[in-house]
Amino acid sequence: MPELPEVETVRRGLAPVMEGAVIERLQLNRADLRFPFPENLSEQVAGKRIVSLGRRAKYLLIDLEDGTVLVSHLGMSGSFRIEDAVPGRFHHERSKDEKHDHVVFHLLTPEGRARVLYNDPRRFGFLDLIRPGERDLYAALRDLGPEPTGNSLDATYLAGRFAGKAQPLKSALLDQKVIAGLGNIYVCEALWRSHLSPERKAATLVTPTGKPKKELLVLTEAIRDVIAEAIAAGGSSLKDYVQADGSLGYFQHSFSVYDREGETCRTPGCGATVARIVQAGRSTFYCAACQT
Repeated sequence: MPELPEVETVRRGLAPVMEGAVIERLQLNRADLRFPFPENLSEQVAGKRIVSLGRRAKYLLIDLEDGTVLVSHLGMSGSFRIEDAVPGRFHHERSKDEKHDHVVFHLLTPEGRARVLYNDPRRFGFLDLIRPGERDLYAALRDLGPEPTGNSLDATYLAGRFAGKAQPLKSALLDQKVIAGLGNIYVCEALWRSHLSPERKAATLVTPTGKPKKELLVLTEAIRDVIAEAIAAGGSSLKDYVQADGSLGYFQHSFSVYDREGETCRTPGCGATVARIVQAGRSTFYCAACQT
């Protein structure tokens, strides 16, 4: 599933074409994705200008001039692709089977017409509409924690969330109410960088007085670093994920533990092998020797 760095990469790829463009027509090639499309969705957005593209956690937010917001989630296999005729911009060949092009934005941009296509073979993604003034009430967004890239995520905040928690550290970090958008791949990588076991209790990183221990300071910095590096690399291209221009992300070449079961740990001087366990139905990759 695309995680925060992948969605942020998609947002950055779409923004130059979509921001400031008018939606001439929203073409829906089926009645639903994971959920049915809102009633009369095409009619509700036709003729409206896109003010900005944002992101909250793993959700792409398309802000329209009247305050309406289109919210999109990529699910397991969703991707956006740009097709236009502007010289020098996004001239990659089609990278997806067109029978899975379920949504097409027909746009009028300052440079001319363009199409942005949403392709989703498994149809686990969705496209929904938030009415003006209701963003804070939208179920998928209202309870999310701070972004891992924002200033509000620090060790003091995490200490407050981890205090008294017997929950395994990895599970605590995957809780979207604790940190928004942090997913399986990047939690594994951040824990490895911090030399912390994914099975360790979250509360062990907090002092009896509720202050963050040094280990929690290190973990917080590792989370920030791994997300920033993944965004800079265009995300991790695993299975279906591609960027908006059809190119691939490259952070998977920097994985230290994720999907490296049986390979040598990259911690200098460690020499142990990467192990895989299952936590809450998800694969966890870590080094039992240097992550304690």
